[in-house]
Amino acid sequence: MFRCATRSVCGGRGRVCPAWAPPSYTQSSSWMLRNTTEERHHRLAEQRLRCSVRCMSSAAKRRKPLPSAFPVLESPLQPIHQHVYEANVRNSDACHKKFVELSEKVMKGGGESGIARHTKRNRKLLVRDRLRLLLDDEDFLELSPFAGLGLPYGDVPSAGCLTGIGRIFGLWCVFIANDATVKGGTAYPITVKKQLRAQEVAIQNRLPCVYLVDSGGAFLPLQSEIFPDKNQGGRTFYNEAIMSAMKIPQVSVVCGSCTAGGAYIPTMAEEAVMVHRIGTIFLGGPPLVKAATGEEVSPEDLGGARLHAEVSGCVDHFAWEEKEAYDYTRNIISTLNFQLPEEEEDEEMTKRRRAEEEPLHSSEQLLGLAPRSYNHSLDVKMVISRLTDGSRFQEFKARFGTTLITGFAKIHGNLVGIVANNGELSNQAALKGSHFVQLCDQRDVPLLFLQNTAPTAAPTLSVTQAEMNSNRLKAQGSMMSAVACASVPKITVVIGGCHGADSYAMCGRAFEPNFLFLWPNARVSMVAPGHSGSLLPPDSEQEEEQKKKKKMQEEDDLNRRLEEESSAFFSSGRLWDDGVIKPQDTRKVLRDCLDIITQQQYQLSTEKVRPPLLRI
Repeated sequence: MFRCATRSVCGGRGRVCPAWAPPSYTQSSSWMLRNTTEERHHRLAEQRLRCSVRCMSSAAKRRKPLPSAFPVLESPLQPIHQHVYEANVRNSDACHKKFVELSEKVMKGGGESGIARHTKRNRKLLVRDRLRLLLDDEDFLELSPFAGLGLPYGDVPSAGCLTGIGRIFGLWCVFIANDATVKGGTAYPITVKKQLRAQEVAIQNRLPCVYLVDSGGAFLPLQSEIFPDKNQGGRTFYNEAIMSAMKIPQVSVVCGSCTAGGAYIPTMAEEAVMVHRIGTIFLGGPPLVKAATGEEVSPEDLGGARLHAEVSGCVDHFAWEEKEAYDYTRNIISTLNFQLPEEEEDEEMTKRRRAEEEPLHSSEQLLGLAPRSYNHSLDVKMVISRLTDGSRFQEFKARFGTTLITGFAKIHGNLVGIVANNGELSNQAALKGSHFVQLCDQRDVPLLFLQNTAPTAAPTLSVTQAEMNSNRLKAQGSMMSAVACASVPKITVVIGGCHGADSYAMCGRAFEPNFLFLWPNARVSMVAPGHSGSLLPPDSEQEEEQKKKKKMQEEDDLNRRLEEESSAFFSSGRLWDDGVIKPQDTRKVLRDCLDIITQQQYQLSTEKVRPPLLRI
């Protein structure tokens, strides 16, 4: 019994903790032999357990899901909705033009001069050409492409790096690829923030991570926003160490300069590939060497691929050209311990099944269901019916808390629990949401939040309203707790407004959803534009006319600022989300996200088994 107690407390598989052993206690040779035998039996039991779990998981892959016959949502567009629908379409067209304009700006990268310097003088491939060689196809999920636009220190297209999730031999992998055509590869504060977000996605979803490093180091005039704080430059290397401990694979390709802090990215990755002549790794470049010692040295001799592959051993694979480097990288990914499910052999059956899964209504109609303002919101069930398989939806508590729609549906065969705003988040609606979120957490069903919150908090103008608002606060707090503590994957799509405390209960950015996307018409702010008066003190009859005019001027100024700063593109430029997506592409994006989230179950080994302690 004493040995069992010490084993449970010390976690040493039968080793006795000195703090628990009596003074006269000594470990005899016979006890040590018996203990060693017990350790061996314990390890064999663990191996059998892991094997049984693996067999169960492989058997689960062969099993089919439970059949479902969810009712069809009959949500056609009614004539009474036509004027609202047309107004929303006009607003969606204006937002689409802005979307296309910014997309073209991002695709140009650092402009003609930056591209010419990158390709002709430095003889490097452009970042999107690199991704074409690395990934299976160009159908990847790019994260926050508009990050870095409209910032106080100027535009930094795509924040100077491309991040996203693409397939390599069918395996979803996060990629972080520097774009050296933008500001010469210099890292700005927004660059660091974007890289950290990509690492966070890899950690949350246990995705392998590939770094394509081509960076000139930090932008020194903004070093105070890049270097010192917790979630700034050094966090990248901390995350690398944590990901390695979690057995999340990381591969680095040095296809450009790795100077100063950037030199740690390839050296901390599990495997590194380096390209001859264009790849360099050093803490200080040739100019710094000359300034310090007076010695002239070439970049290749100081930190080139030959040096690090043959002398220092910092890199594991030497590539003569970039294409060879990406072939090496793809081969490294093929060695990872994943076992993906087999594809269906009967293509005709697959095509027929996919055709049956399509929604009954066209996804193009979502352009007219994207509200230009809260007053132009239509029934959110119309949105749900254009996203789910066969427009089917099993509603939960349909007659209770009707301003929040909850229920189960399938999206490309993946079962999800949907939580969607259909009005103000009332007391009953919040209690209903809390119940449903806990239900999905118990059943391990991923959650999809469709967010369109009220433009401002409910006013308190009477004792009755005060009591109602107090109950609402308590219920919303309960829902926030349920959302925060739910361990299932969560995806949030802001289809309208994202305002106030209601957005927290609907899994806003602060509640760490696995992915958060905005429609181009979305608004993100404390209160919606035109409702800034709720933030200012109320008028009194004794106020002078001059003070009232001043207050009105302040309110107008604040509304203009809200109009500008609540835009979806303003939000995405500052990385408050994972990207702006077109409404008609939402179903495809959700399919990719759900595939990405479920991939981690195919990794065969996720925990490090510690070897027994050997004492000489």
